[in-house]
Amino acid sequence: MPDPLPPAVTDEGPVRWSISVRDTISGEVIHEHAPDRLLSTASVAKVLALVDLAARSVAGEIDLREVIERPAGRAVADSGLWQHLTVESLTLSDVAVLVAATSDNWATNALIDRLTIEAVQGRAARLVPGGSTLHDYVRDERTGDDPTTLSHGCADDWTLLLTDLARGSCVDEATAQQVRTWLSLNTDLSMVASALHLDPLAHTGADLGVRLWNKTGTDVGVRADVGVVSSGSRSLSYACVANWADDGTRATRRQVLDTMRALGEFVRAHVSG
Repeated sequence: MPDPLPPAVTDEGPVRWSISVRDTISGEVIHEHAPDRLLSTASVAKVLALVDLAARSVAGEIDLREVIERPAGRAVADSGLWQHLTVESLTLSDVAVLVAATSDNWATNALIDRLTIEAVQGRAARLVPGGSTLHDYVRDERTGDDPTTLSHGCADDWTLLLTDLARGSCVDEATAQQVRTWLSLNTDLSMVASALHLDPLAHTGADLGVRLWNKTGTDVGVRADVGVVSSGSRSLSYACVANWADDGTRATRRQVLDTMRALGEFVRAHVSG
């Protein structure tokens, strides 16, 4: 049976891509397209805050049972649950769960307040070589005084970081295990991970022969999905980022999501083959 083919992606047309698929055991790149191209990655870079939190917790610098307050001065709309809850304070552990599971914007801003944006950026600079980072808090509107986007990243950085997380070599094994546990709660399986046919609300264990942990990012003209898919002794990290000038029509978004799902089919076939 011939090897599965990755989706055809070119630099022609309205969409700019950065894609990488990497074997987490050997480190071999299985497929890539413009892997070092820095693009807007929206909420994907929230993972960097989770890594910093986990590392500082393991080092004894932060207690995950510490309680922090709802971010009244940094309340934003869109993704997440905290804005719909009545509770005014949560432990850092609960905040991390909300960030990982629902990309919670209120929880993200509260976490960045606790960690500081400089600490998260410093951690990113040490972990990835290609410039991927979190620029700012989540904001409903961006002025000329704010960074133009929440984050930038390239696919190569993300598959390298995810491979380190999968191997347990991202900071240390305890840090990597904690981050993997958080990311296994992600409920957004609408992009690359849609090809795996998993229950979006309950996939912390193996299902249909595969395991997944991932993080997505969505903004106007941005779709990004990074994660690790494993089956038995096979494991692949993937990163797929698409940016385009969104004019509010469905055609390009449909094209992007179809292509991302096709990449998911490619990844699934490789780990299941």
